[in-house]
Amino acid sequence: MADFEMPLATVKASPKHVSTDYYYKLPERVIYKSYPVYAPGREPKGYWEWLQKQEPEVVFDPSKLKTEADWIKAGELLFDAPIDIDGAIISNDDVRDPAFYKYTNMPLTKDGVMPYARYVVSQKGKVLLGNLACGMCHTRVNPDGSVLKGAQGNFPGDRATAWLVRRADFPEKAAQFLTGALFNAPFVKDDPNSQLSQRSKDEIAKAFDAVPPGTFGRQGTSILFPPSVPDLIGVKDRTYLDHGGLARHRNIGDMMRYIAVNQALDFLGNYDGYIPVGINNKTLPEAGKSRFVGTFDRHSEAQLYAIAKYVYSLKPPVNPNKPNDVSKRGETIFIEQGCVSCHTPPLYTNNMLTPVDGFTVPEDHPKKYDIFDISIGTDPGYTLKTRRGTGYYKVPSLKGLWYRGPFLHDGSLAKLDDMLNPKRLRDDYVPTGFKGADVTTRAVRGHEFGLDLSATDRNALLAFLKTL
Repeated sequence: MADFEMPLATVKASPKHVSTDYYYKLPERVIYKSYPVYAPGREPKGYWEWLQKQEPEVVFDPSKLKTEADWIKAGELLFDAPIDIDGAIISNDDVRDPAFYKYTNMPLTKDGVMPYARYVVSQKGKVLLGNLACGMCHTRVNPDGSVLKGAQGNFPGDRATAWLVRRADFPEKAAQFLTGALFNAPFVKDDPNSQLSQRSKDEIAKAFDAVPPGTFGRQGTSILFPPSVPDLIGVKDRTYLDHGGLARHRNIGDMMRYIAVNQALDFLGNYDGYIPVGINNKTLPEAGKSRFVGTFDRHSEAQLYAIAKYVYSLKPPVNPNKPNDVSKRGETIFIEQGCVSCHTPPLYTNNMLTPVDGFTVPEDHPKKYDIFDISIGTDPGYTLKTRRGTGYYKVPSLKGLWYRGPFLHDGSLAKLDDMLNPKRLRDDYVPTGFKGADVTTRAVRGHEFGLDLSATDRNALLAFLKTL
């Protein structure tokens, strides 16, 4: 772990993760068979009663995995396996309530399945709602109701959290604690996340409500600067993970570390004396005794390996946008505009990190990391004011743009076309994606390449990008 993560922009706050001894005292997660969740009115007749009769079944046994295909299949099962069955975000009551679906505008598959959570039977007669599988964030329901696993997900997770916070029986102190555990970064001067976590329940709910699907305030980030959900398809070829390149990705071992840390281990990290779910935020709870979701157990090495193998195996869907004369002209424009210097074929990324405005690149970084020392002027909030902020953004791949969205690291732009709209630089612009709570208009600055193209050339460039 020593050189797995880059230092934070606030270097002294770079996290010190739990010791090896502490980590291996955490019990391994037991993976029970899970079952689909259907929206109200779409559930097969007798399904709920049938679930009550199911016996608990442990479904991961590494001794039975003999081939590469076996590991990948097991990894898919684990990718969809919840690590929480206590209703961390959504509950049984929620998924059986039509009002919840209306409030969140929850996407459904063509069969009426809500694919972001699963029912879990850990004892006969007790059906629990499982949350926080990898697939909760990294599953996308397409407009036709088909499902794309591993893509930029569109679970409206922060709206679901707003629904939770707005419940009459959810105390204001609980809303403040949850927001603080997720986002506080007290080492940041005038930390806006810490300020948010002290506000009223209604103000906190508003901030969660403002985050659109395709972006998600996962732990260590912010709902004030929410990250767009990463597309995992093709991640095997990425050198850095996280929008800020926090985690280095040199081999499958790094991917396994990343999964372990992101499946809640970072809540136990020490950020210059601040432990997000520590006792009084200062002391680690006894190993296995924390009650905060994901911090009292862990994946086994075999489980982490299987998930990594599955993620590496993900393939893009068939692209309906076939090259034609217009897109070929767009490819020429792509080259002429110099886009290839950052978005270099065939991966359409140079796998480098660009510093943000307000961050000075330390002298030793160019020797240690892959730094492309040019700022493109996008909003620096995520990478300067969160627990994952490194002072950089990684250069994203452009492959799969046709099925992704919203765009930019904070999801400010809903459609690819919006990227090339020069009106987005104006203060009276209405962002088509993330705006922020109580925000009507604001400029979406940065990455201003191609904004001066003619309409014909702009359309050609977009046509090319959609073929990738």
